Amino acid sequence: MTGKNQGEAVPLDHYERNILRALQVDGRLSNQDLAQKIGLSPSACWRRVKRLEDAGVILRYAAILDPGKVGIGETVFAHISLKRHSKALSVEFAELMLKQPEVMECFFTTGAADVILRVATSSVAAYDDFLENVIFNARGVSQVHSDFTLRRIKYETALPL
Repeated sequence: MTGKNQGEAVPLDHYERNILRALQVDGRLSNQDLAQKIGLSPSACWRRVKRLEDAGVILRYAAILDPGKVGIGETVFAHISLKRHSKALSVEFAELMLKQPEVMECFFTTGAADVILRVATSSVAAYDDFLENVIFNARGVSQVHSDFTLRRIKYETALPL
């Protein structure tokens, strides 16, 4: 997904917030179980979930994996400075990052760096390959500062509603 961090807020009632809270914890809930959990009939619950999907509030459903158990041993935050600021260069860089499977998140930012990436790789050597073959070859990159994580203290995927 490209563009702004967030779209225009969609008005949510009490039931819809509860639906979203429940689905963020367990996206595999059946409509019947979800309806029972939040106190709606199954048909009313289904209509609300469909509205949330159609409005783009629910983007997709996914499984959350343990990185270590699938061979992803390193998480790196890369702070990237660009040589100059232009719309064309920003679009080009964003499109390049969208194609990189190891880039988990990419943000244009204010502050010391122009871009911050969260990169997941199997090893330090794999991250070095990513830098050499992708980042250092990207047009307009002037500087990269990398922060390797030591351990994860907190990891949440559910938004606080």
